[in-house]
Amino acid sequence: MSIEETYLEVGSAGAVEKQFYTYAEPPGEMILESGASLGPITIAYETWGELSAKRDNAVLVAHAFSGDSHAAGFYPDEPKDAKPGWWDSMIGPGKGLDTDKYFVICANILGGCMGTTGPSSINPKTGAPYGLDFPMMTVGDIIESQKILLDHLGISSLHTVTGGSVGGMQVLEWCVRYPEMVRSAIPIATTMRHSALAIAFNEVARQAIMVDPKWNRGNYYDSEKPDLGLSVARMIGHVTYLSDEAMRRKFGRKLQNKANFSYGFDVDFMVESYLRYQGSQFVKRFDANSVLYITKAADYFDLVNREPPAKSIQDILAMPIKFLVISYTSDWLYPTYQAKELIQALKRADLDVSFCEIEADCGHDAFLIPDKRLGTLIGGFLDGVPRN
Repeated sequence: MSIEETYLEVGSAGAVEKQFYTYAEPPGEMILESGASLGPITIAYETWGELSAKRDNAVLVAHAFSGDSHAAGFYPDEPKDAKPGWWDSMIGPGKGLDTDKYFVICANILGGCMGTTGPSSINPKTGAPYGLDFPMMTVGDIIESQKILLDHLGISSLHTVTGGSVGGMQVLEWCVRYPEMVRSAIPIATTMRHSALAIAFNEVARQAIMVDPKWNRGNYYDSEKPDLGLSVARMIGHVTYLSDEAMRRKFGRKLQNKANFSYGFDVDFMVESYLRYQGSQFVKRFDANSVLYITKAADYFDLVNREPPAKSIQDILAMPIKFLVISYTSDWLYPTYQAKELIQALKRADLDVSFCEIEADCGHDAFLIPDKRLGTLIGGFLDGVPRN
């Protein structure tokens, strides 16, 4: 059975192609929130379904910090055992984001390393990777790049914009910057701003990378990479994505292929082996500098206190955006009380806001785990959003 037959048998979104759009060619560089200029910029994106004749069925999916544009389906040239996109359980015929109804778009974020311009991209001024010469970007800059992509695709309105974690931050930023384009919004497992705890974990992860001697202040692209630091950073982050119950159920205090302790610093426990594996896999696909930039952008994000002339969340309260806010009971990175703060801000303006706290013991990453409840919830909500 071919990879296409395998995926289609389980209702996958099918074959997909990564596409690219380049803009901001000098001297028309993009001006970032920091005041720095950047260009040219290439955006990697993928699409599923068909855009309607009225162009009124577009859905924008925003990925989490270490995600990419490959949200669903498969690449035709992949090996048969390759995994489908990271939200394949949600995107496809008959699923929550039904590709028989909607034209779904997902773009790799600015500052990433999966096809969109970021610190590992070539700086046209030097002919070498940007490294730390890449200007600091914000979640707002990410949305501006997505807006330019949608303009290129001829899309002026979104049936919904949705995403989890840092993707949820992008959802909220879309509502603030371009409320006239957004008919509905589904922020999942996210927050209006990072708590001190979330910032602290991100800083520890960044320090793990920067203390690796091979990081070399970001100039490692023509030499050995800071794999150890990046691996430890991933291990730190991964712990925040899980829950105590999930780790207890999966690992407990089970030993890894041994009957007794080593009485040393080799792997003794299964959870140690698991985290080391997660770290080792992450270094194969992600760039250390991108971790620094994206986590910092997430830390800067704040819808509660925004400096003029930037808009605040109050600016969207008069717009008829329909919201579905989703949180998870075991998410301790972005706990439910933070979702409720968002809901209170929206309800004070008498907006149409629905809320669901899904019971799950998987932790913050629960929205990435196949769950028919989430698909049914999102699909039903979108059916109630008018096209015009």
